[in-house]
Amino acid sequence: MKFAVVDGQGGGIGRLIVEKLRQEFGQSCHIIALGTNAVASSIMLRAGANEGASGENAVVQSVKKVDLIVGSVAIIAANSYSGELTPLMAEAIASADALKLLIPLNRYGLEITGINDDPLPIQVDNLLGKIRRLNKEKN
Repeated sequence: MKFAVVDGQGGGIGRLIVEKLRQEFGQSCHIIALGTNAVASSIMLRAGANEGASGENAVVQSVKKVDLIVGSVAIIAANSYSGELTPLMAEAIASADALKLLIPLNRYGLEITGINDDPLPIQVDNLLGKIRRLNKEKN
């Protein structure tokens, strides 16, 4: 399975997701770290991503080539991450054929009602549980 993990700013959300994916799937998955900036990409690469890229064109082109896109719900909101996530990035991610599994973090002016505002590690564990179930269905 080929994953794209999208994050911005300091890359902390993406780092945690990459670490957990690597723990769960080892080398049986391919992880592309897509950062809105070089710092975010670098942090995710150090966490175990197979490859990384940063910037608008890298995100727009790479999301077309993956099975699953993961990150905060903010990755489909234009100008989130303090403006780092461009409208073109948000559109490319939202329009990609890949399944999007998004963590509902109530940040960046986005609040999703009816969702528990659990700490990030718990939400990433929930994300991994969903990926585990999807992987079992696929096999």
